[in-house]
Amino acid sequence: MGNQQSVQSTIINKLKLLQDKALTSQRIGDNLQALSYCTQALIQIQSIDDNIQDIDQLQYEIFYSICYIYIQQHHTTLATAYADKAQQIADRLQQQDRVAKCLEIRGEIKRLEGNYDNALLDHNKSLEIKLEIDKSGGLDISTSYYNMGLVYSDQGKYDDAMCMYEKSLKIKLSTLDDKHPSIATTYNNMGKVYYYQGKYDDAVCMYEKSLKIDLSTLGNNHPSIALAYHNMGQVYCNQGKYDDAMSMYKESLKIQLLKFGDNHPNIATTYSSIGLVYSHQGRYDDAMCIYEKLLKIKLSALGNNHPSIATTYGNMGNVYVHPGKYDDAVSMYEKSLKIALPALGDNHPIIAKTYSDMGLVYYHQGKYNDAMCTYEKSLKIDLSTLGEDHPSIATMYNNMGLVYCDQGQYDDAVCMYKKSLKIQLSVLGGKYPIIATTYSNMGSVHQLQGKYDDAVCMYEKSLKINLSILGDNHPSIATTYSNIGLVYYRQGKYNDAQSMFEKSLKILLSTLGNNHPSIAIAYNNIASVYSDQGKYDGAVLMYEKSLKIELSTLGDNHPGLASTYINMGSIYFDQRKYDDAALLYEKAAAILIDAHLPNHPNLATTYKKMATCYDHLNRQDEATQIRHKSDNIRNGVQQLDAINQPSTTFINQSQAEQDDLPIQIDGNPDLYNKEMQSQEVSNSSKNDDQDRIQQSRNQTLKEKQYFAAYMQALQQGSCKNKVIRAMYAGPQCVGKSSIMRVFTQQRLVNSQDPTQVVDQSDKM
Repeated sequence: MGNQQSVQSTIINKLKLLQDKALTSQRIGDNLQALSYCTQALIQIQSIDDNIQDIDQLQYEIFYSICYIYIQQHHTTLATAYADKAQQIADRLQQQDRVAKCLEIRGEIKRLEGNYDNALLDHNKSLEIKLEIDKSGGLDISTSYYNMGLVYSDQGKYDDAMCMYEKSLKIKLSTLDDKHPSIATTYNNMGKVYYYQGKYDDAVCMYEKSLKIDLSTLGNNHPSIALAYHNMGQVYCNQGKYDDAMSMYKESLKIQLLKFGDNHPNIATTYSSIGLVYSHQGRYDDAMCIYEKLLKIKLSALGNNHPSIATTYGNMGNVYVHPGKYDDAVSMYEKSLKIALPALGDNHPIIAKTYSDMGLVYYHQGKYNDAMCTYEKSLKIDLSTLGEDHPSIATMYNNMGLVYCDQGQYDDAVCMYKKSLKIQLSVLGGKYPIIATTYSNMGSVHQLQGKYDDAVCMYEKSLKINLSILGDNHPSIATTYSNIGLVYYRQGKYNDAQSMFEKSLKILLSTLGNNHPSIAIAYNNIASVYSDQGKYDGAVLMYEKSLKIELSTLGDNHPGLASTYINMGSIYFDQRKYDDAALLYEKAAAILIDAHLPNHPNLATTYKKMATCYDHLNRQDEATQIRHKSDNIRNGVQQLDAINQPSTTFINQSQAEQDDLPIQIDGNPDLYNKEMQSQEVSNSSKNDDQDRIQQSRNQTLKEKQYFAAYMQALQQGSCKNKVIRAMYAGPQCVGKSSIMRVFTQQRLVNSQDPTQVVDQSDKM
């Protein structure tokens, strides 16, 4: 009998040792090794007598650990299966503490699946059981508050999330040493809430508190230290401090490589973030290289059909959008959907995100109906999973507003922006970058409507928010200066416009370097001012600078190049160099056709300009044919000519994935909104076709039309510029092209950049 007890004791000790090794591996983030230890333990349990004392409790703990490993890997189906096994044992043993833990882990699974209401129900049930067991409010109670905070954070209910975290922290501080890793975890996730709210200084403060504790207790090379560096890098990235962000990410990567090697899934998060920084910096080839490396690691570790693979394909699709490789982008999104739909179902936030990204591609292609259709699909999913007042819903209203704006449906656009703003103000308060973006987009609509005072008012609201959050040296600040400059440009205040464009350029050069696509756009803006002032040599110099950057960063077939060619062609036209102008217009048309944009408004504009050149070159048959093509496109899309346009910003909600989760449910795959400011102010051609036709055929009639428009503007009081009014006062009619731009309200084309999805890590 004694020998039997000794054997049983030896078996139990071996199983406990395997379980301890599994828990240790989990704590350091080595989930694959942890799963190996758990599997070994289960094999031994199956080979021994079921009557051994404590075997049920051990089996429960192992099932629970395996469930948690699968949660960390986002295998929610497998996680649910092992949660069921653990639940069966807990029910059989009638141990309420273990029942509460099963409810807790089910709540975490449902949170990962985007089933937030039911996740909260499970966490509340778990909390009720725990409070019956421990009315004093111990650490288990703290964990429940923490988990509920994660759900609220995912729902965008940041005040509720912070309330839960503070309750959790209060219990931990009263129970644990103030340098306990769990305290650091809570500080970290409170920092995340501040990050989401755009309170970057508060976020950094919390991250530094977390980092200080971890360094003192865990040493310099622990995975938690890597996560702290990563999170601080995210703040710097959002502040436009890309060099600082890259420094943090590299510190994080250094630790992870030392700990896990270069093919471990845990480093996927950092690689993804580095790829995002490269994308922000316009280094699209480097970004794609990083994502391809990331994809290789994930495929090796997770297989072909893991939701994390879908996220990476989505990121790669977003990179393809930047250089105008729209077919490649759609191909990546379709790969993402093919994996995500069977794995997550058709009502998951990741699916909504992918539809949103596809909508952006259709927008770029001028396929506004397709864009709106996919946005509506995305909105339907988000409404069902997130509710009506989530920031992601505001994001989608914003993006739909941009489509309406491009279709000339300004009232509908304003309606969407107001719906977006209402949600943002109620959920986030008054100072948040996304709110600044909405104000900016509303300003752009007012600008397109010729309501310049209203436009400036909105831009100034946007500027005030961003200056308070981001400082005076962020790309978003440059965007607003460009937009205000464009208002001055439209009013004929060229010196003021040039001053704003140069302020914008100075910021961009200091934050993005001298070879970023946004720098090319800034040069385009300045060139537009020079052109309207008749400073053609200066304009050509600016366009050449722009062209050099675009060729080096975007390649020779990006639609943005077409706009630069069109603008340069307009300069040559003004100089009566019709052969040179026609050649550049032909290059622009070839690019747009090659980019599979046969019905895009910019192509209609280009054809019209080509036809005008052919008129002057006495190539009447070609002119008639090309003008017919232009009319066909216009009739199809109901879009007028494009000139300089305000920068309107897409805010794409991004489903980030979580690679590091806690032992006791202290972490989450973040759902966050991230906006990327796009300074597409002067990337479409200036519309002086009517002026060209006026010169060649109906000069007197056209002058009367311009004069009538001018006089009407004077009567309505919309012309505040004495210089422009004086243009018609003297014997010579100077600058009619500029006056026409100011007083004819023409449709403008916006071109937006997508927002990358980051495999973003919370510390748990």
